[in-house]
This record gives sequence, C-alpha cells and structure tokens, in this order.
Amino acid sequence: MKGIQFPVLTNPSIYEVPHQWDFVFLEMQYYLLYKPFQVLSQFTSTDNKLCLKDVIEVTKDIYPVGRLDYDSEGLLLLTNDPKVNHALLHPSFEHVRTYWVQVDGAITADAIAQLEKGVQINVDGIHYNTKPAVVSILPNDIQVPDRNPPIRYRKNIPTSWAAIQLTEGKNRQVRKMFAAVGFPVLRLIRAQLGAYTINNMKSGDMVSLTEQEVQQGFFR
Repeated sequence: MKGIQFPVLTNPSIYEVPHQWDFVFLEMQYYLLYKPFQVLSQFTSTDNKLCLKDVIEVTKDIYPVGRLDYDSEGLLLLTNDPKVNHALLHPSFEHVRTYWVQVDGAITADAIAQLEKGVQINVDGIHYNTKPAVVSILPNDIQVPDRNPPIRYRKNIPTSWAAIQLTEGKNRQVRKMFAAVGFPVLRLIRAQLGAYTINNMKSGDMVSLTEQEVQQGFFR
C-alpha cells in the first residue's frame, strides 16, 4: 500500500488557519482593591483626577465591578469575568454591601430607625424610596485606615460613625440617605463586599482571589 503523499508548502502564507478557528483561553482573574479616597473607579482619568491606573497595575482586560464614588473609599472588586460582573450588578441578585459612615453630629436612634425603614431620596430627578436597610451605631474609636487628606474637624461639633447594609446601589445613595435624616456624610468607607472586609487592609492594598474564593465569598 502506498503511503500518503503530503504536499510541500512552498508558500505557507496561503495555508493560514482562518481567524474564526483560533481559540483563545482567557484566564479569569479576580482582585479585591481598597480603593483610596479621591481616585476614580475607572482606568481613564477625567478632569486630571487620579484613576485606577495610578494606583494599581493589572492586565488591560481587567475592569471594576460596579463603581465607588471618587470621594468614597473601600472595597472594589475587579475582574475580567463577565459572568461575575453580571451576577453582582444585576438588581435581582441583591448582594449585600456594608458601609461605614462618619457623619457630622451625633447620630440619633430616631435617624437610625428612619434609615432602617427607608427614606426618600432624589435619583436622576425622580423621588425614590430606598429599600429597608440594616443600620447600627459604631463606636467612635473604631479602627479605620488613615485617609489622605484627613477629614476636616470643626471645633465643638461632634462626629459619629454608623454602619449600613444595603442590597441596592443608586448613585450616591448612602450620602443622600444620611443627608435626608439630617446627618451629612464626612467620610464613607465600603467596609464589606460579600464575605470580604477591609480588616488588615490599608488604602491602596490589593489582593488576588481565586475563582473558588469568589464563589464562596459572594455567592454562598
């Protein structure tokens, strides 16, 4: 039996594999960042403000899941996994976010009760009633990372801390909620996302998570 005769490739360029046959196996990456104060939650700067590329180095396919305001700080998840991005951002999943809030004045039990029940805020020019929240007063000596610059203290005017757990994230919602009960926000820290907290982290710290850690920390 004659052997199979293979053609000689005298011009390899004409035998290129069509582009649609290429297979790219993308490695899923997950990072948990303590976003510093006055840093945009994006990789491009606007109005000469600091952005994520000024504080961390990751591959170009990594993006933040959701956002954290420029003047807020705390936990921000970054990934190139579109399934995780969708699952954490879609309103139907209602993932819990916990914020530590320093306010102007000594917050009262009545204000806490109003926040827990839900208050009316303005969202894009429309009145919106916030969902019930879990709110508690924190000790004034709570240990939090240093902020640069620090908040401006006013003599003879006290400040206080509260924790609030939300399952929704309207634009500047926490600030609007506390303003609605008469306590303007001085400092806002997203202290917990899923099972992960800012414990043992300082501003600018970033840790890598495995896919299993993401599943256990956010979806169980």
